Amino acid sequence: MRIFTIVGTSVVEATALPTTPVPGGFVWMACARGEFETQLAQIQATLQQLCGHTLVDLHVSDLLNKQLPSHYDYTSQYDLLVFRRLAAGHPEAESGPAAKHSGPPILRRIDTSPVGFAVFDQVLLTVHPSDCAVRDSYADKLLAATSTELRASGARVPTSPADVMLRIVNLMVDGYLDLRRELTRQLDHWQTALLQPGARFSNWGALLDARLTLHQLDDVCEEQRSAIQDWIEAVKTWPDTNSPAAARERELLQVRSRDVLEHIERVVHHVRRLEQSVETAVQMHFSVQGNRANDIMLTLTVLTAIFLPLNLIAGIFGMNFEVIPLLHRQGGFWWAMGAMAVIAVGMGLLFWRKRYLKRSGS
Repeated sequence: MRIFTIVGTSVVEATALPTTPVPGGFVWMACARGEFETQLAQIQATLQQLCGHTLVDLHVSDLLNKQLPSHYDYTSQYDLLVFRRLAAGHPEAESGPAAKHSGPPILRRIDTSPVGFAVFDQVLLTVHPSDCAVRDSYADKLLAATSTELRASGARVPTSPADVMLRIVNLMVDGYLDLRRELTRQLDHWQTALLQPGARFSNWGALLDARLTLHQLDDVCEEQRSAIQDWIEAVKTWPDTNSPAAARERELLQVRSRDVLEHIERVVHHVRRLEQSVETAVQMHFSVQGNRANDIMLTLTVLTAIFLPLNLIAGIFGMNFEVIPLLHRQGGFWWAMGAMAVIAVGMGLLFWRKRYLKRSGS
């Protein structure tokens, strides 16, 4: 568990759970899901000392649930946000759709484990998966934000637990945006294999898994967007502040919330575009196969039409009659063969001009 005390522009990482409220500041307690379960009694006691309230049992179950979708809930004392991350890693057991399917490797490595946030007035409690790199990444960024160089460049220390929550959520969403290039490249490889002329695509099982995983990722992103929208609507109902500084912080909080929502919508748009792109490639594949079959059938039909009169002539001269013109003449055979050749060449030229016969590359 990592514990941070934030007062103004000062950020201090503590080694033990705090026992008293922080005047003019707040506390961020970040723990893994396993730590939260084993130290639940101590965490509840700390929340009681710092805020005068504890987590309700249903919310504790939500924070421990590895299958819970993204959603927002609240009480009169705190807000609860569960947000399924989209990150490259090794998913927890049965933690998300990508863990159940084959398909492109990048889709198998996208982890959608939930991260829980309990936002009090002076405490932020976050519950992460055991291998969550976002927590450590933002913790390092938070500690570095107190340096003179970064403060001079415009870096701000979070001013409230809700501000920290939104920054972590934004970091998780941006982590998926960083995966777009690799994900797009791998799916482009599938599309190229589907549309490659003369190739037989046989990996349909993996392609179906990829399409199903993209569809489930779309559902995950929709849940994320719905949770953040509920959070934004809840912020609008907060009581009005009296001081201009507090009003300014409330406005910045709403701006950051809308920015997170915009990033999630970009992810939704990208996932849907990939889904449509794969679907279009599949349709184009079958369209190309259908056109190729039509070309083959057209060629066979033309060849049949050319040989049909030749078969007719051969059939006539093969009849069991004594008297057939040209049958007993010395040049009859060559007259028949010449007529058949002229008819075949003439019909072939006719079909060529009508483009019933053409080269496959034209």
